[in-house]
Amino acid sequence: MKWDVAVVGAGPTGSRVAYHLAGLGFGVAVLERRPDIGGKAACTGIVGRECVEAFAIENDVVLRQANRATLFSPSGNRIELHRGEPQAYILDRAAFDCAMAQRARSKGAEYYLNTTVESVERADDKVIIETTQGNFEARAAVIAAGFGSGLTDGLGKFADFTAGAQAEVESKSAEVEVYFGREVAPGFFAWLVPTSPGKARVGLLSRENPTLYLKRLLTSLADQGKIDSAEVEIGHGAIPLKPLPRTYGDRLLMVGDAAGHVKPTTGGGIYYGLLGADIAARTLRKALQSNDLSARSLARYEREWQQLLGRELRTGYWARKLFEKLSDRQIDNIFDIVKRNGINEALLKEKGLPFDWHSKAILKLLEHQVVASAVNVFRLPRN
Repeated sequence: MKWDVAVVGAGPTGSRVAYHLAGLGFGVAVLERRPDIGGKAACTGIVGRECVEAFAIENDVVLRQANRATLFSPSGNRIELHRGEPQAYILDRAAFDCAMAQRARSKGAEYYLNTTVESVERADDKVIIETTQGNFEARAAVIAAGFGSGLTDGLGKFADFTAGAQAEVESKSAEVEVYFGREVAPGFFAWLVPTSPGKARVGLLSRENPTLYLKRLLTSLADQGKIDSAEVEIGHGAIPLKPLPRTYGDRLLMVGDAAGHVKPTTGGGIYYGLLGADIAARTLRKALQSNDLSARSLARYEREWQQLLGRELRTGYWARKLFEKLSDRQIDNIFDIVKRNGINEALLKEKGLPFDWHSKAILKLLEHQVVASAVNVFRLPRN
C-alpha cells in the first residue's frame, strides 16, 4: 500500500502531524520502533500553561501542577520563585504520548509498532522506507524519531548537543528544586520534580558522564532525606542544542527533536515540537494538494518555524553558551545580586514573561547592569 505520508516516530510530535493530515483525509502511516507507545526516560515532561491550553492537553495526563520552585546555587544559597497561578504542568509522558496517538488514530492514522526504520530513500515520485517489518511507500515522509535517529539523510549534522540522565524516585518532596554548580551538573543544572504523591523525577544535563553525576546527586539527596533511596534505575537520552542546518528536503520534513526544536536553556522539547508539527502539517497539506513535494515547495516549513522559533532558539543558545562559561563563584554572585536587588521578585511581577518563551526573561535579566557585569556580558545577542 502506498501512503500519502509516512511518519517515523510515535511521540507527541509525530502523532500531532499524523492527527492533522489524517483528519484532512490523507492516508497516514506512523512507524514506531518500540512495541508500545510511551515516553522517553530522560524527558521530565514539564510544559507551561500556554502549551496545555494551545494543545488541549487533557487533565488525566497531568500528574501535577506547579506554581513554585526553589533554585540552589553551588554554595547552597537559594532563590524561591512563586506565582499565584500554576506556571508548569508535569505530564505523565507515557499517558500523554498514548493520548496524542489516540487522537491521530481517531482521524484514521494507522500505527505500526515494533517497526524499526532502517533507511529512507527518496525517489522521483515517492519515498521508500525500509523497516524491520518490510518496506513502506509514501508520497512524503516526516521524521519525528527524536535526536540521533540517523535519518537526517543529507540535511547536515547537529552542531551541538548534550546528554541527560533521569530516574524515578520515591520522595515526599512537595516542590520543584533546581540545582546549579560544577560538582552537580557542570555547565548545566539538575532537578528534583515531584510528580504524584510519594514520587518524583531526579535528573540532570551534562556534556560528560551524566550517569556519574546523577548517581552522586541521588546519594546526596538520599543523605538529606529528600528521596528514599539512591538505588534506582537510571534512564538516558541525548538532546540537541541547535537545530539541524536544514530541516526539509525533497519529500521530507524533520520535526521535533529530530529537527532540533528544543529549548537550549532547559532541554525541553514538547511545546516547540508541537508548534513545529502544526507548521509541518500545514506545509504538507498544501504540498500534497498541489502534488509538489519538492524541496523548494517544502522550504516554507523552515521559513515558518524560523519565524516563530528562530529568535528563541538563537537567544537561548547564546545564553546556554554564556552560562557554561560561568564558574561556581560567578553563579553564587549572581544569586546574591538577584536576591539583594529584588530582581527575582521584579521578574515574577513582570507581565509578558511566559514559561515557555525564555528570550524575554533572559534579556530582561541582563538589562540589570549588575547582573550583566557579574557574567562579563558586553554584547547582547541580536534578534
